[in-house]
Amino acid sequence: MKVLSVNAGSSSLKFQMYEMPEEKVLISGVFERIGLDNSFYTIKINGEKIEKKCDVKNHGDAINKLIDELLENKVITSLDEIKGVGHRIVHGGDKFSKSVVLDESILKEIEQLNDLAPLHNPANVMGVREFIKAIPSAVQVGCFDTAFHQTMKEDRYVYATPYEWYEKYGVRRYGFHGMSHRYVSERISEILDKEFCNVIVCHLGNGGSISAVRDGRCIDTSMGFTPNSGIVMGSRSGDIDYGIIQFISKKTGKSIEEIDTDLNKSSGMLGISGVSSDFRDIDKKIGEHHKPSILAHHIYVNSIVGYIAKYFVELGGVDAICFTAGVGENAPHIRRMVLDRLSCLGIKVDKKVNDEIRFGKEGIITKDDSSVPCYVIPTNEEVMIARDTANLI
Repeated sequence: MKVLSVNAGSSSLKFQMYEMPEEKVLISGVFERIGLDNSFYTIKINGEKIEKKCDVKNHGDAINKLIDELLENKVITSLDEIKGVGHRIVHGGDKFSKSVVLDESILKEIEQLNDLAPLHNPANVMGVREFIKAIPSAVQVGCFDTAFHQTMKEDRYVYATPYEWYEKYGVRRYGFHGMSHRYVSERISEILDKEFCNVIVCHLGNGGSISAVRDGRCIDTSMGFTPNSGIVMGSRSGDIDYGIIQFISKKTGKSIEEIDTDLNKSSGMLGISGVSSDFRDIDKKIGEHHKPSILAHHIYVNSIVGYIAKYFVELGGVDAICFTAGVGENAPHIRRMVLDRLSCLGIKVDKKVNDEIRFGKEGIITKDDSSVPCYVIPTNEEVMIARDTANLI
């Protein structure tokens, strides 16, 4: 069974096609700068990566070019071979706690949540509608970034704000990166050979979130009503005192919208270091003894340690701590700094092994006598979309 996993952004379209249930990747790629000048796309097939420049006016154009590539590269001989298309949808609110087959009535329900994710959901829904037009025979499936966290109890997701804000406007903790947290928590359960276990998953990328998972169900997570809360991130502030917003507005004359943009795009590691939101750039400056970059590094580690410690207590101890995503998978020094700060819990890092596990490798990074085994597990959100799509078909 051939299944497409897709992620439609406002000006991009990422895709992977799988042969299911083998989970073999047949082709993958991304269309970028859709609707803008200098648009192009990249495909990877048979180990070869190819970039092509082309005029992509809209997502319909991108999908048609994708179909052309599938046919020209003989990935398919007919559109009827594509049995399903699974779509990443950022926000499902509290309406969707699992992946669902999409039709127009479901799409309208998702559109009612646009206020919760105005930059993402409209683009996601647009992508679904374009695929329905292009491949009408395929089952369309929606996979929600927020779904995995819907198992949290009310005392974990309700804020201490007027309760009517939650009742009338849906102000609550939702959490994000759900497919990544779900993938890693399922994978560590396989590794440990334990159906029931307590796990802390650290999804550390340019965006980042941490979750507490008990027996495969999320009980708490660091991101909240928006992806800006929780740990410090590449350009997002993470948790701050909300009083700062009014203070800065009075001092600078900036609107709430302008300050929100600052907190999302000019804060975090970029804001502190003044260098970049890319951790690799900051690491280079640390090597040059650049004090703001060193400070950013420590503040970042502090925020991660704080959430791990909190969730360790909430779970009553853990069977494993897992690191994933761009930074979690590829920055051994950050993993070491975090775990060294947690040595009071009896965690012991194997520095040599930790340094070796990166660039897609999976494995344990703690010593045999560590009180808690800690792992690096490369995430795979695309395969989770493909699995859910195949299962629903």
